[in-house]
Amino acid sequence: MRKMIILLGLTLCVWSGDFDQAVKDYNQGNYIKALNVFYVLAKKGDAQAQYNVGLIYANGKGVKADVSEAMQWYEKAAKQGIGTAQYNLAQLYYQKGENGEPHAYEKAKYWYEKAIKNSIKEAYNNLASLYMDAKGVAKDEKRAFELFAKAADLGDSAAQVNVAVMYAWGKEVKHDKMKAYENLKKALKSGKSEASEYLDRLCKESAWVCQD
Repeated sequence: MRKMIILLGLTLCVWSGDFDQAVKDYNQGNYIKALNVFYVLAKKGDAQAQYNVGLIYANGKGVKADVSEAMQWYEKAAKQGIGTAQYNLAQLYYQKGENGEPHAYEKAKYWYEKAIKNSIKEAYNNLASLYMDAKGVAKDEKRAFELFAKAADLGDSAAQVNVAVMYAWGKEVKHDKMKAYENLKKALKSGKSEASEYLDRLCKESAWVCQD
Protein backbone atom coordinates (compact mmCIF):
# COMPACT_ATOMS: atom_id res chain seq x y z
CA MET A 1 0.00 0.00 0.00
CA ARG A 2 1.15 3.54 -0.73
CA LYS A 3 2.55 5.46 2.20
CA MET A 4 0.44 7.35 4.68
CA ILE A 5 1.32 10.86 5.75
CA ILE A 6 2.35 11.18 9.39
CA LEU A 7 2.22 14.77 10.55
CA LEU A 8 1.06 15.69 14.01
CA GLY A 9 1.66 19.42 13.76
CA LEU A 10 0.88 22.15 16.24
CA THR A 11 -2.29 24.18 16.60
CA LEU A 12 -3.33 27.72 17.38
CA CYS A 13 -6.70 26.80 18.88
CA VAL A 14 -7.82 27.83 22.34
CA TRP A 15 -6.61 24.47 23.69
CA SER A 16 -3.14 24.88 22.20
CA GLY A 17 -1.33 24.24 25.49
CA ASP A 18 -2.98 20.85 25.93
CA PHE A 19 -2.55 20.02 22.26
CA ASP A 20 1.14 20.90 22.17
CA GLN A 21 1.79 18.84 25.30
CA ALA A 22 -0.01 15.90 23.68
CA VAL A 23 2.24 16.22 20.62
CA LYS A 24 5.27 16.08 22.92
CA ASP A 25 3.84 13.04 24.71
CA TYR A 26 3.25 11.31 21.39
CA ASN A 27 6.78 12.02 20.19
CA GLN A 28 8.11 10.61 23.47
CA GLY A 29 6.13 7.40 23.02
CA ASN A 30 3.42 8.22 25.58
CA TYR A 31 0.72 7.33 23.07
CA ILE A 32 -2.18 6.66 25.43
CA LYS A 33 -1.61 9.91 27.30
CA ALA A 34 -1.49 11.77 24.00
CA LEU A 35 -4.57 9.99 22.68
CA ASN A 36 -6.61 10.90 25.75
CA VAL A 37 -5.93 14.60 25.17
CA PHE A 38 -6.39 14.47 21.40
CA TYR A 39 -9.66 12.59 21.87
CA VAL A 40 -11.12 15.22 24.18
CA LEU A 41 -10.14 18.01 21.78
CA ALA A 42 -11.37 16.00 18.79
CA LYS A 43 -14.79 15.61 20.40
CA LYS A 44 -14.87 19.39 20.76
CA GLY A 45 -14.38 19.70 17.00
CA ASP A 46 -10.65 20.45 16.72
CA ALA A 47 -9.77 19.25 13.22
CA GLN A 48 -6.06 18.65 13.83
CA ALA A 49 -6.86 16.64 16.96
CA GLN A 50 -9.37 14.60 14.94
CA TYR A 51 -6.62 13.87 12.43
CA ASN A 52 -4.24 12.83 15.19
CA VAL A 53 -6.79 10.46 16.74
CA GLY A 54 -7.23 8.90 13.30
CA LEU A 55 -3.48 8.64 12.90
CA ILE A 56 -3.03 6.85 16.22
CA TYR A 57 -5.76 4.31 15.43
CA ALA A 58 -4.50 3.80 11.88
CA ASN A 59 -0.99 3.03 13.08
CA GLY A 60 -1.90 1.20 16.28
CA LYS A 61 0.18 3.47 18.52
CA GLY A 62 -0.61 2.45 22.10
CA VAL A 63 -3.92 0.94 20.99
CA LYS A 64 -4.99 -1.89 18.73
CA ALA A 65 -4.99 -0.72 15.13
CA ASP A 66 -8.56 0.00 14.04
CA VAL A 67 -9.04 1.09 10.44
CA SER A 68 -12.76 1.81 10.84
CA GLU A 69 -12.12 4.07 13.83
CA ALA A 70 -9.26 5.77 12.01
CA MET A 71 -11.44 6.43 8.98
CA GLN A 72 -14.19 7.99 11.08
CA TRP A 73 -11.79 10.49 12.61
CA TYR A 74 -9.92 11.13 9.37
CA GLU A 75 -13.23 11.91 7.69
CA LYS A 76 -14.20 14.41 10.37
CA ALA A 77 -10.87 16.19 9.89
CA ALA A 78 -11.04 15.83 6.11
CA LYS A 79 -14.42 17.53 5.99
CA GLN A 80 -12.86 20.45 7.87
CA GLY A 81 -10.23 20.80 5.16
CA ILE A 82 -7.20 19.02 6.66
CA GLY A 83 -5.27 17.92 3.56
CA THR A 84 -3.30 15.16 5.25
CA ALA A 85 -6.52 13.67 6.58
CA GLN A 86 -8.04 13.78 3.11
CA TYR A 87 -5.01 12.01 1.69
CA ASN A 88 -4.82 9.32 4.39
CA LEU A 89 -8.55 8.71 4.12
CA ALA A 90 -8.13 8.23 0.38
CA GLN A 91 -5.31 5.77 1.07
CA LEU A 92 -7.54 3.68 3.31
CA TYR A 93 -10.33 3.70 0.75
CA TYR A 94 -7.78 2.62 -1.87
CA GLN A 95 -6.81 -0.29 0.36
CA LYS A 96 -10.48 -1.25 0.70
CA GLY A 97 -10.75 -1.14 -3.07
CA GLU A 98 -7.82 -3.54 -3.34
CA ASN A 99 -9.75 -5.82 -1.00
CA GLY A 100 -12.77 -5.73 -3.27
CA GLU A 101 -15.07 -3.30 -1.47
CA PRO A 102 -17.56 -1.79 -3.96
CA HIS A 103 -17.16 1.92 -4.76
CA ALA A 104 -14.06 2.26 -2.57
CA TYR A 105 -11.93 3.45 -5.48
CA GLU A 106 -14.48 6.12 -6.30
CA LYS A 107 -14.27 7.36 -2.72
CA ALA A 108 -10.48 7.27 -2.89
CA LYS A 109 -10.64 9.40 -6.04
CA TYR A 110 -12.91 11.92 -4.32
CA TRP A 111 -10.55 12.40 -1.39
CA TYR A 112 -7.39 12.42 -3.53
CA GLU A 113 -8.92 15.29 -5.47
CA LYS A 114 -9.66 17.13 -2.22
CA ALA A 115 -6.08 16.52 -1.03
CA ILE A 116 -4.71 17.90 -4.29
CA LYS A 117 -6.56 21.16 -3.65
CA ASN A 118 -4.68 21.27 -0.34
CA SER A 119 -1.32 20.83 -2.09
CA ILE A 120 -0.63 17.23 -1.00
CA LYS A 121 1.82 16.24 -3.74
CA GLU A 122 1.50 12.48 -3.20
CA ALA A 123 -2.20 12.71 -4.05
CA TYR A 124 -1.38 13.64 -7.65
CA ASN A 125 0.61 10.45 -8.11
CA ASN A 126 -2.01 8.21 -6.55
CA LEU A 127 -4.90 9.77 -8.43
CA ALA A 128 -2.89 9.27 -11.62
CA SER A 129 -2.55 5.59 -10.75
CA LEU A 130 -6.32 5.26 -10.60
CA TYR A 131 -6.55 6.61 -14.15
CA MET A 132 -3.73 4.36 -15.35
CA ASP A 133 -5.31 1.24 -13.87
CA ALA A 134 -8.97 2.16 -14.50
CA LYS A 135 -9.84 1.87 -10.82
CA GLY A 136 -12.98 3.82 -10.01
CA VAL A 137 -12.61 5.78 -13.26
CA ALA A 138 -12.37 5.09 -16.97
CA LYS A 139 -8.80 4.41 -18.09
CA ASP A 140 -7.21 7.67 -19.25
CA GLU A 141 -3.47 7.53 -19.83
CA LYS A 142 -3.27 11.18 -20.90
CA ARG A 143 -4.90 12.35 -17.68
CA ALA A 144 -2.64 10.03 -15.70
CA PHE A 145 0.40 11.50 -17.43
CA GLU A 146 -0.66 15.06 -16.58
CA LEU A 147 -1.02 14.14 -12.92
CA PHE A 148 2.24 12.18 -12.80
CA ALA A 149 4.04 15.10 -14.41
CA LYS A 150 2.62 17.56 -11.89
CA ALA A 151 3.66 15.37 -8.96
CA ALA A 152 7.10 14.85 -10.47
CA ASP A 153 7.57 18.61 -10.81
CA LEU A 154 6.65 18.93 -7.13
CA GLY A 155 9.41 16.48 -6.23
CA ASP A 156 7.48 13.25 -5.67
CA SER A 157 10.03 10.53 -6.44
CA ALA A 158 7.41 7.85 -7.15
CA ALA A 159 5.81 10.14 -9.71
CA GLN A 160 9.23 10.85 -11.24
CA VAL A 161 9.60 7.14 -11.92
CA ASN A 162 6.07 6.89 -13.29
CA VAL A 163 6.33 9.88 -15.59
CA ALA A 164 9.73 8.67 -16.80
CA VAL A 165 8.28 5.29 -17.73
CA MET A 166 5.55 7.04 -19.69
CA TYR A 167 8.01 9.33 -21.42
CA ALA A 168 10.05 6.31 -22.45
CA TRP A 169 7.43 3.67 -23.21
CA GLY A 170 3.93 5.12 -22.76
CA LYS A 171 1.29 4.39 -25.40
CA GLU A 172 -0.60 7.70 -25.39
CA VAL A 173 2.33 10.03 -24.68
CA LYS A 174 4.85 11.56 -27.04
CA HIS A 175 8.12 9.85 -26.20
CA ASP A 176 10.95 11.93 -24.82
CA LYS A 177 13.87 9.74 -23.74
CA MET A 178 15.83 12.68 -22.36
CA LYS A 179 13.01 13.70 -20.01
CA ALA A 180 12.65 10.06 -19.02
CA TYR A 181 16.34 9.97 -18.16
CA GLU A 182 16.21 13.23 -16.20
CA ASN A 183 13.27 12.08 -14.08
CA LEU A 184 14.81 8.70 -13.37
CA LYS A 185 18.03 10.36 -12.24
CA LYS A 186 16.06 12.64 -9.90
CA ALA A 187 14.15 9.68 -8.47
CA LEU A 188 17.34 7.71 -7.98
CA LYS A 189 18.96 10.65 -6.22
CA SER A 190 15.96 10.76 -3.87
CA GLY A 191 16.49 7.11 -2.97
CA LYS A 192 13.89 5.51 -5.22
CA SER A 193 15.78 2.28 -5.93
CA GLU A 194 13.38 0.96 -8.60
CA ALA A 195 14.47 3.85 -10.82
CA SER A 196 17.76 2.01 -11.32
CA GLU A 197 16.13 -0.88 -13.19
CA TYR A 198 14.32 1.45 -15.58
CA LEU A 199 17.45 3.53 -16.02
CA ASP A 200 19.44 0.44 -17.03
CA ARG A 201 16.77 -0.51 -19.55
CA LEU A 202 16.64 3.01 -20.98
CA CYS A 203 20.42 3.18 -21.35
CA LYS A 204 20.56 -0.19 -23.10
CA GLU A 205 17.86 0.85 -25.54
CA SER A 206 19.07 4.41 -26.10
CA ALA A 207 22.70 4.69 -25.01
CA TRP A 208 23.02 8.26 -26.32
CA VAL A 209 20.60 9.48 -23.63
CA CYS A 210 22.84 8.34 -20.80
CA GLN A 211 26.06 9.96 -21.94
CA ASP A 212 26.42 12.74 -19.37
